[in-house]
Amino acid sequence: MTDSAATEAPKPSNWNLPNALTTLRIVLVPFFGWALLYDGGESATSRIIAWVIFAVAMITDKIDGDLARARNLVTDFGKIADPIADKAMTGMALIALSIVGDIWWWVTIVVLLREWSVTLLRLSVLRKVVIAAKDLGKLKTTVQALALGGLTLPWLDSDVPASLELPFQVVFYVFQACLAVAVGLTLWSGFEFYKELWKQRDQLR
Repeated sequence: MTDSAATEAPKPSNWNLPNALTTLRIVLVPFFGWALLYDGGESATSRIIAWVIFAVAMITDKIDGDLARARNLVTDFGKIADPIADKAMTGMALIALSIVGDIWWWVTIVVLLREWSVTLLRLSVLRKVVIAAKDLGKLKTTVQALALGGLTLPWLDSDVPASLELPFQVVFYVFQACLAVAVGLTLWSGFEFYKELWKQRDQLR
């Protein structure tokens, strides 16, 4: 046995806290979808519950990544499950919000095509090349989460007091503007990903 093999650190177990948090996010997806779509999206209480679930998912996404890197708990399972959990939650948000009429379907289709094509390609080349998430992609994720989380809340609920109708409508359209920015960042970061993948094409052969 060589010295390098003898001193090589053992791989971390898949049974760790970051992976548990990632699994929790996947489990939360159907509950989030049910809460958002309950009563056709007309239940203010259910939409607030959906927002809480979404917020928990986004917070644990940040926590599990930081924990995995800080404690050297990055695993093959985590590398695969983490992006799947992210895309499943944001995908559910986009589809559900389109169903209730708060997001145009073309926006959902464009974003999902970009997100899943990049995720599947990233996973397919994981063992050959590593394309790290760039600042633009991280900014896209933040703005997208802010927009989708905001649009989950019942700003246009019919039971809102008259004095709050206009302010709530303004907030709703502010989050719509955030979503428009997120779509732009999504398309641009997707272009950057494909450009980087093309640069490393020789390693894929």
